[in-house]
Amino acid sequence: MDQTAVIGSRVTLPCRVLDQKGPIQWTKDDFGLGAVRNLTGYERYAMIGSDEEGDFSLHIYPVELEDDGTYQCQASPTNDGQPALRSRFAKLSVLVPPQKPKILQGDFLITTEDRELVIECVSVAGKPPAEITWIDGLGNVLHRGIKTTKELFDDGPLYTVKSILRVMPRKDHDNTTFTCQSQNAADRTPQNAKLRVEVRYAPKVSLRIRSGLGKNGRIVEGSELRFKCRAEANPPNVEYRWFINEKKVIGDYTTEMIIHNATRDLHDAIVKCEVHNDVGKSEDTETLDITYGPQFRHQPISVETQYGATEILQCDVDGNPTPEIRWYHEDSERQVASTPNISVVVNHETAGRYFCKAHVPGFPELTGYANIYIRASPSIVSQRVQYVPDEGVVKVKCTAVSVPKADSVVWSFAGRELNFSSNNTPFHVQEEYTGERVVSTVTLLDPISTYFGDYNCTVTNSFGTDSVIIKLTAHTLIPVDWQLILIIGGLIVCVIMIGVIIILILHCRDRIKQPRPRTAQTQETDMQETDSNADRYRESDRSSNLSDVKADIRAGSSVSNAESVTALDSEGEGSTRGVNALALAGPVPNPLGYRYSADYTEPSFPPKNNDGSNNNGYVPYVDYTRDYMPPTTQGVGASRESLSRIPSGGILASKKIGLSSANLGSSTPQTTPAIDPRFSATYGNPYLRMSAAEQLRHAPHTAVPGVTPAPPPYTQAMRMNSLNTLNGAGPQAPLSAHYITGGPNGGVATVKRTSAVGTLATHV
Repeated sequence: MDQTAVIGSRVTLPCRVLDQKGPIQWTKDDFGLGAVRNLTGYERYAMIGSDEEGDFSLHIYPVELEDDGTYQCQASPTNDGQPALRSRFAKLSVLVPPQKPKILQGDFLITTEDRELVIECVSVAGKPPAEITWIDGLGNVLHRGIKTTKELFDDGPLYTVKSILRVMPRKDHDNTTFTCQSQNAADRTPQNAKLRVEVRYAPKVSLRIRSGLGKNGRIVEGSELRFKCRAEANPPNVEYRWFINEKKVIGDYTTEMIIHNATRDLHDAIVKCEVHNDVGKSEDTETLDITYGPQFRHQPISVETQYGATEILQCDVDGNPTPEIRWYHEDSERQVASTPNISVVVNHETAGRYFCKAHVPGFPELTGYANIYIRASPSIVSQRVQYVPDEGVVKVKCTAVSVPKADSVVWSFAGRELNFSSNNTPFHVQEEYTGERVVSTVTLLDPISTYFGDYNCTVTNSFGTDSVIIKLTAHTLIPVDWQLILIIGGLIVCVIMIGVIIILILHCRDRIKQPRPRTAQTQETDMQETDSNADRYRESDRSSNLSDVKADIRAGSSVSNAESVTALDSEGEGSTRGVNALALAGPVPNPLGYRYSADYTEPSFPPKNNDGSNNNGYVPYVDYTRDYMPPTTQGVGASRESLSRIPSGGILASKKIGLSSANLGSSTPQTTPAIDPRFSATYGNPYLRMSAAEQLRHAPHTAVPGVTPAPPPYTQAMRMNSLNTLNGAGPQAPLSAHYITGGPNGGVATVKRTSAVGTLATHV
């Protein structure tokens, strides 16, 4: 049975002989080792086992390379005729692990990228021959570019193995190690040899646009561009060079380069960054994609053609992205095409001006135009009457449309053709050609009236002639500005319409405010509502915003008695100066329909009592011509009704107005103190001057009774008081008046009246 053994190990070759009678021995390569168990001369060999068991196995320790061979166990023949016995041959193979491999180039190597690198690795004294494996610095096992050779030792069965690796180093191999591993069957633990490689390589360049890109990744015309160039190189000492379309950029640029204004001329330009070092150079490029607005490469060209011919108009526009083209016909104002070129069959409808409009998103629209002219005789379009200016040069202009170009323009005056070539002529002519127009201007060098009159202008081309008479006159007429006339007329119409609308609104408002006819049932309902709301108006009398009448005492003197002063007190709305002043009445609703004084007639007052001996305490206005005494036919009871709400200890009671309580119940007419009715609240409200019965009998004082409706009642409470005094009720005493009989020094009273706007005081 064949066996293998690693050098230095133990190995046992088994041999068992049953019924052994003769001697047993082992042979190596047919050479007998001896018949005793302790093999003399072979210290490392021994037959182990026992005779009783018939075990004669060969034990070798330690195994050496010389033990490699063929072994056989033999039993010698006996005297009794037993034949010799032999076992099968057993092959013992001794394995020897190789020595540590070695890289012949050493452990460090400098190389250059893309130049072939040869690395040799040797493994010696191995049996069987060593297996060599190559691993690069990235951990990859290399299979290509490897050549392995085996050599047998001259003095033994050991082998030397050489492996040659050929590799093309790259930048990735820089500062990495190549590993040579060797192993064989004697020892499966690989042994390594390493080589560190420094790869010198040309710069590795990357170029990008650092700033200046738009939202869509494109460059907008006019932007500032910044380019960033990165380079990795070994050795790291590098030099930067910049190029635009292979033209070197002037400037001290290193890793960055700036284009301050990216114009459309740089569209599709190639920007290159080139970096050099000792090994070589490398570069990277960037192609510019610049967006810009439309621009004509060539302006549209007008054409002159015959009727019925076919013409092509071109709109050659440059833009990025490609512009959107639209053609419009001026006469029809409709889009006729959306391509750069259009074909037109010329007639009177298709002739005229064509507009070419080009649009690029994000930029203003570009517009150009071209005309299609139909060749015909000239047409003069000048004004037939031209005027001599007050100052300056006198000129006569003849403007004509001529397609084709006019051949001549001839002027004549007073039946004679003007000769402008003569040195003595008082005329000078100048002709200007603009497109299809020709303008011929005659200048009068001696602007005297002799040369004012009719000038004949004749224009001729190859298709015919046109002639007109142009009158030059010194009388300047005011030109009619029709646009101004239309504006003024429109304003007048607007004003008239606004006035009509205002009149209609006022008329409709008056019709809405006109009350419905009142019936007896409606009046009775109003009376009932008055009874239920009387108490509410009593309380509001205290917060009235009407005028208050106050009295003040002045020191008596001849001057003060004869003096009358009217002053406006600006203390504010509802302000009073008297501490004991009393509010006159509650709020009086004042509808808008009754706010004009023309709606009422002036009330009549009784004649003034001229008897100065008995004025009943009446303080007259000395400067008021319409000064009347109150009527004396009414009893004090009527005034009592209006004062019934004031407590006995109130203002009027404490100031002793002069009303006798003994006479309050008498029905006999009494003579009341003469109080000016204008101090009463009834003076300002005609509905408080009469009783409820009188209000029902008499119509209100209105300027036009049939049109102006009666105002509403003053207060419901006053109507109730009026109903209680239907017989003989007269002017009532003002609730807010403070009456004082006289001053301590005999002076007369001073009466003040306050209103919502200010305080009006009249001093007597």
